[in-house]
Amino acid sequence: MKWSDAHLTDVLVIGAGLAGERVAIEAATQGHQVTILSLVPPRRSHSTAAQGGMQASLGNVAMGYGDNPDIHFADTVKGSDWGCDQEVARLFCNLAPVAVRQMAQWGVPWSRVVPGKRLLPEGVEVEELQEKAGLIAQRQFGGTAKWRTCFAADGTGHVLQYAMDSVVVKLGVTVHDRMEAIALIHDGEHCYGAVALSLRDGSLRPYLAKAVVIATGGYGRIYGVSTNAVINEGTGMSICLDTGVVPLGNMEAVQFHPTGIVPAGILVTEGCRGDGGYLLDKNLHRFMPDYEPVKKEVASRDVVSRWMLHHMSKGLGVDSPYGPHLWLDIRHLGKEHICVNLREVHAICANFLGIDCVEELIPVRPTQHYSMGGIRTDVNGAAYGLQGLFAAGEAACWDLHGFNRLGGNSLAETIVAGMVVGEQVARYAGERSLEFPFALVADAMAAQEDRVSKLRSRSGGSEDVYRLRKGMEDALLNNVGIFRTGEALEKAVSILQELYQRSANIRLRSSGLGPNPELYAALRLPGTLKLALCIAQGALQRTESRGSHYREDYPHRDDENWLKRTLAYWPPGADMPRLEYEPVKITELPPGDRGYGGMPIKGD
Repeated sequence: MKWSDAHLTDVLVIGAGLAGERVAIEAATQGHQVTILSLVPPRRSHSTAAQGGMQASLGNVAMGYGDNPDIHFADTVKGSDWGCDQEVARLFCNLAPVAVRQMAQWGVPWSRVVPGKRLLPEGVEVEELQEKAGLIAQRQFGGTAKWRTCFAADGTGHVLQYAMDSVVVKLGVTVHDRMEAIALIHDGEHCYGAVALSLRDGSLRPYLAKAVVIATGGYGRIYGVSTNAVINEGTGMSICLDTGVVPLGNMEAVQFHPTGIVPAGILVTEGCRGDGGYLLDKNLHRFMPDYEPVKKEVASRDVVSRWMLHHMSKGLGVDSPYGPHLWLDIRHLGKEHICVNLREVHAICANFLGIDCVEELIPVRPTQHYSMGGIRTDVNGAAYGLQGLFAAGEAACWDLHGFNRLGGNSLAETIVAGMVVGEQVARYAGERSLEFPFALVADAMAAQEDRVSKLRSRSGGSEDVYRLRKGMEDALLNNVGIFRTGEALEKAVSILQELYQRSANIRLRSSGLGPNPELYAALRLPGTLKLALCIAQGALQRTESRGSHYREDYPHRDDENWLKRTLAYWPPGADMPRLEYEPVKITELPPGDRGYGGMPIKGD
């Protein structure tokens, strides 16, 4: 290693989506030198794909009058099925209105209130007051008592990311894109930086900093079929797990979104249902009122997804070459509404399905969408186990969402957590000088160079990385889905254990030289298999149903035994995670009935 290759900075942010850039902005405005590493240019981050909106209790629209942080807090805790950290939820709900208004100041073109009367699809007439004209508009999302999701048509993530990135550019924050962090540099107590791989030429480089922030998003692509971008493989989580001392929290909490299009799995926003869209079966019957007469299509995501699968299991799905699906009907919303407020959905349907959703039904079924679990942090975003390491956004288990995230709380979390964590990172970096043990950095670089060299030598093993990866995807999709059983989870754990052992014997078919996707996939696979085992083993051990984690053999929530968070560690040399547990902090709202989502019990 040439020491001249080392990159020194005050704050290293790994991930350039909304959470990462918001942390970077906060640290940079307080005078710190900040470097962002990203797999892609920031404006190609997966945050840009978020369509529906960002929750904040502004109370600007008729169906949101009287909203406040207390109501938002109650919705968030109920949505989490009492699995969230209530201290974090309270902080988040109090700051979300500040974050939304700040983003408006930074240039986000929020959709605005238009005064006048209008008839909702359910037949209810509402009147937007003249005094509210021009304020930030809000739409309905699932699991909320009030309409509070702020939106910019259905391209909210896109405009948020572009506005955020403009501030990053203005501040002169250093961004190194097409770079992937493949290992953290640490001594078991402190984190000093990361070893990064250039996706342009395959070279390695150490990045050293006073503070390191993981903001790499979720791991959806390990399920194969997902609404996530192809870059979302949980790499930030896996390099933290590799330390042996940083745990992942609640990895069994995996969210499936009700409306991924068939067959691609691309998301069409919850705004479709929030704006009045219906779910129909093969007989064109609107079935959700049969199961959820109050919330209907806007019950929380875990509930709607389960009812959809339940309904299809009764033979009421639409047959297709890609398996059964249901219909999403937004035709009654009208061409003007669809082409203004749901224009991205209209484009997705035209480009990927060849249909006009103004006149035709959209084929949908639940698809893996979000990870409530992630790098376990405290309320300030500091990761458990290593000083100087922080995490924010979907990569983190902060833990705002517990066992189910409400729609609109993710975009809001990226920005609110970015504010909170950025402030803490700036304070931490301001109290320390940039110091690191030379031998530790050299050893970390040598270890990663050895990994890469062994793969490029193509000696020894015979395993194909893509076949192993497909086996992982199938094991998760078939056995660790929306409905879970002990038998299926045991099968998943067994398959994943075997795949993990085989991943030590990968042989590249290519040379591995230069910008080589096969090499990069081989480097990631052992880490993604570890994540998969944390998910499956955590789900197997959690003998209850809570939020998105639904055990058919344990169909009830068990607060007496399971009002606690799973912490998954991966000891050095182990072939399975070690699970520990910590109690869920109840500060305001004691466990109770969510008010929706009761499933029929087998045998009843």
